[in-house]
Amino acid sequence: MDRWSVHFVNEEAQREFNALPVDIKARLVRILDLFEESGLSALMMPLARPVHDKIWELRASGRDGIARSLYVTASVKRLIILRTFVKKTQKTPTTEIALARKRLGEVIMI
Repeated sequence: MDRWSVHFVNEEAQREFNALPVDIKARLVRILDLFEESGLSALMMPLARPVHDKIWELRASGRDGIARSLYVTASVKRLIILRTFVKKTQKTPTTEIALARKRLGEVIMI
């Protein structure tokens, strides 16, 4: 059985993920591990939700706040993280979605 894998669209996306507070990053890593073991069916509410077109968000919270990783999936069984940020408002900021959409253009090259 082919397993799903997790990738970052670029080094900046990986730096954003790695810069998260430790407790929130640990929660996202657990979600991604579950995804790699079980596939897309593991990513349901409240762990993930659609944001815009093909872009979805992984949702995690901890003592240090709330974070989101915006991602897409590729037909080659890849989850590609486009943008990770600490969320400060109720709604996902349109600027964050716009940056993820811009980075989505890089996915074609992966």
